[in-house]
Amino acid sequence: MLENYLPILIFIIVGVLVGVVMVAMGAMMAPNRPDSEKLSPYECGFESFEDTRMKFDVRYYLVAILFIIFDLEIAFLFPWAVALEEIGMFGFLAMMLFLGILIIGFVYEWKKGALEWE
Repeated sequence: MLENYLPILIFIIVGVLVGVVMVAMGAMMAPNRPDSEKLSPYECGFESFEDTRMKFDVRYYLVAILFIIFDLEIAFLFPWAVALEEIGMFGFLAMMLFLGILIIGFVYEWKKGALEWE
């Protein structure tokens, strides 16, 4: 039973080792020249040390939401593609309906101008 988990354990160990080696190499070899821009906090695309009631552009958040939606679409496409043979025509039609709804939403956002950045 334990031999079934050995490849997973080896994969985790190799992954952790590669991550640790890359971080250590970056810390040793990278130039360290901090300045005020690099050390300043970054938040939401606008300066964080201004009045709390300032106006900001909502389109930044619309683009972020669109990215999340289409990123999740891709996350649903991978397991669907792997299991397509088992789920048959019903699974194919269900995914086409899902993609159709997303395409309708994308076209709506495109026509409304949410993807235009001035």
